[in-house]
Amino acid sequence: MNKRIKVASIFSGCGGSDLGILGGFNFNGKKYGELPFEIVFALDNDAKAVETYNKNFEHKAVTADIVKHPISKIPDFELLLGGFPCQSFSTVNPSKNPFDDRAKLYKRMARILKEKKPKFFIAENVKGLVVLKKGEIFRNVLREFEKQGYKTYWHLVNAADYGVPQRRVRVFIIGVRNDLKTTYKFPNPIFSEHGLDGKKKWVGLGSVVDSLEIAEKKYYFSEKAVRGMKNAKNNMKRGLAQNLEKPSLTVTSHLAKVSLNSRDPVLLVNPKKEIYRRFTPLEAARIQSFPDSFTFAGSDASAYHQIGNAIPPVVMWHVAQALIESIEGKTDPHGDIFCQEEKHDNVSPARKGHDIRGARVPSLT
Repeated sequence: MNKRIKVASIFSGCGGSDLGILGGFNFNGKKYGELPFEIVFALDNDAKAVETYNKNFEHKAVTADIVKHPISKIPDFELLLGGFPCQSFSTVNPSKNPFDDRAKLYKRMARILKEKKPKFFIAENVKGLVVLKKGEIFRNVLREFEKQGYKTYWHLVNAADYGVPQRRVRVFIIGVRNDLKTTYKFPNPIFSEHGLDGKKKWVGLGSVVDSLEIAEKKYYFSEKAVRGMKNAKNNMKRGLAQNLEKPSLTVTSHLAKVSLNSRDPVLLVNPKKEIYRRFTPLEAARIQSFPDSFTFAGSDASAYHQIGNAIPPVVMWHVAQALIESIEGKTDPHGDIFCQEEKHDNVSPARKGHDIRGARVPSLT
């Protein structure tokens, strides 16, 4: 494809989805090649996330509320990209109100589709959206998008199936304008839990955790926290220590407040001494498939929040590459054309040199 597809990114966060759709980065020994997309607009309402975004991309995002931002001020584009806020649909906290203001932000996305009429859109959300209220809300979301003149395709995508060391299942919705002949096909999984049927085995957490024991004491849980875990009620989660040979459980936006009595993944440093710790921001970013050169603005807490909210770049890369394959009429979008095993130093100028795993850690300034 010679022509670049112009993208408007809303709810862009720190830029995980945007790095993925642009490509040109390295992760875990693979080069994810540059894809024929160009971001002409990016927006998020989190100032620290936008600061992070602007540290890592040549094009700049703006800090604004998409509901208040005039649609007329969004430049022309051909693809709308957005992981609309998902807290209200999460299965982690089913007590959340699924009809609150954040849950209605998909309607703003639909309004943008109605007014701008791009050729395509990519939306992402938590898997809970599909089953909430027996699927009623999800059907409403799809109908809202389809009312604007789009065919929709959706699928539950597990990040581990594409080489990300994390079991993270999210629903992706792809929209193709009705007048176009393109039929979207989701990328075939490349990895599986046991590596059967010609697939590779899931990538383990150990590929991105250099050492269980680290020098920074602030990441360790106190003896009091460990005692509290041991004394917790039987129906409570207890120290979900991760197996380094397997992908991590899902990392979330509240990593800074991880508890040993929660559903959050932790590391067991020393079983005999019962020493536990949380992931460092660098490890969390790697679990989300960010390259080490991607730098985060703000405190550890802010970085955790940004990382947990992000769409893994590697997952978005595969979804976007499958769109290119679908547009070009190819029937087997594996991601092999743009993805190479060996490491390369050349990267697209749209990203600021994102290499896989150098000695440099994300700067938290």
